[in-house]
Amino acid sequence: MSRAEVEAGAGAVRVEGTAVRKPSPLWTFGLFRSELLTTFRRWRSIALLAVLAAVPILIGIAIKMETRDGSTAGGGGGEGPAFISQITNNGLFLVFTALAATLPFFLPMAIGVIAGDAIAGEANAGTLRYLLVAPAGRTRLLLTKYATTMTFCLVATLVVALSALTVGALLFPLGELTTISGTRISFTEGLGRALLIALVVAASLIGVAALGLFVSTLTNSGIAAMATTVGLLITIQILDQIPQLHALQPYFFSHYWLSFADLMRDPVYWDDMVRNLGLQGLYAAVFGSAAWARFAAKDITA
Repeated sequence: MSRAEVEAGAGAVRVEGTAVRKPSPLWTFGLFRSELLTTFRRWRSIALLAVLAAVPILIGIAIKMETRDGSTAGGGGGEGPAFISQITNNGLFLVFTALAATLPFFLPMAIGVIAGDAIAGEANAGTLRYLLVAPAGRTRLLLTKYATTMTFCLVATLVVALSALTVGALLFPLGELTTISGTRISFTEGLGRALLIALVVAASLIGVAALGLFVSTLTNSGIAAMATTVGLLITIQILDQIPQLHALQPYFFSHYWLSFADLMRDPVYWDDMVRNLGLQGLYAAVFGSAAWARFAAKDITA
């Protein structure tokens, strides 16, 4: 469904010579569907997903080459990114390693690009006013843009996980897993935990999506919005590594990102994951409200 079809599907009545759009019950779904198709058909989106899918492939090949003489990958260990040391024993660990490797930069960068371009890109292309001619309303359009960004976030995370699972199955054995706590779980339960980890990683980026959407409402340049969002992501990541800022670091949206590793404990340790999801919800509420306030008062000239 094209944007023109979405608008036409809304229906119209005429009042004193002026066409007034009257939304149909399916209009919101039509707008969301149109945004999804537009987003996933762009070469930029396809390229981002391709890069994300390539990361597990490169990690898997590198580990296979490193361990072909029987040596251990990653130098031992067992938490966070050090899941890498377990990959040669079970290819499913490549899923956890790939998500740990992409979460600090690649995944948030991809989400930052999509979110930063959401409003500013439309303004730069001259289509934002056209969208608002349809009976979307600014609030509904903003929510649709955010929902589209979060859908891309989920798809991007699943692309990493599925790519890692495929490469892990091709290059390494599969079977029972040993958790961080030292207990053994079945491969089926391991798959379930891998899916849950992917969902937690996707949920960990809702704050980034809201931040990018807010930045996107501040400018009419899609490139400027994307660059600013990615720049803020890098800045926060750097600040989160400075020991002198330890008092502030628990409030940075990236601070608890790697807490998903606690899903590989037995029993699962939930405290840091709850803090992470709560912090993401706070960022989403603050920057989502700021985006709505800015967009509601924004003078649309393009």
